[in-house]
Amino acid sequence: MLSPTLLTLLVLSTFTLYPLSTTAQPVLDMYGQVAVNGGTFYILPVIRGSGGGIELAATGNETCALSVVQSRNEVSKGKPVTITSPFRTFFLPQGTVSVGFIDVPTCASTPSTWTVVEGLSEGSAVKITGYDNTVSGGFIIEQGDYIHYSYKLSFCAFDTSVCQPIGTSSDGHGNKPLVLTDGNPFEFVLQKVSSSSSSACTASA
Repeated sequence: MLSPTLLTLLVLSTFTLYPLSTTAQPVLDMYGQVAVNGGTFYILPVIRGSGGGIELAATGNETCALSVVQSRNEVSKGKPVTITSPFRTFFLPQGTVSVGFIDVPTCASTPSTWTVVEGLSEGSAVKITGYDNTVSGGFIIEQGDYIHYSYKLSFCAFDTSVCQPIGTSSDGHGNKPLVLTDGNPFEFVLQKVSSSSSSACTASA
């Protein structure tokens, strides 16, 4: 859990674009290459055997796919996302980021980014734009524990000093939504999406 002081600095960084410290650690993709700020990636699980990459699905009473979930398909890479730091750097630094899918359903609001919605049966879950009862806060990307190139996400609410890791849950219908958890974060690696793959995804949306 981040300290209140560090949380305050990270929250402030969301609204300011001062140059980042030269000691900031860059995020690396699964091949050890520096991830580009605002780049496009697949989010893939470090541990295989319980699902594939991150994608969208309709859960609960949703009539539109607004829930961020881990794919049921073990070999699926999920849907491409962009990950952006508010700092004006070429590389993607660890710390505050915004995350959003390249393509979203036509029934979803645009532009669309990840957010957290509270008061749901599965708890506080990660959704895309479209809900009213969202929690004001931001996502943090940090080094994971499994391998050198693995990472995890946390969500920090602006009105508290609490940051909670993002893990997976089960909704009882085969879906594995991303939710706030007290432990067992979802650890992942990033695979860069080639320009040709990104074009293909857009064409098929």
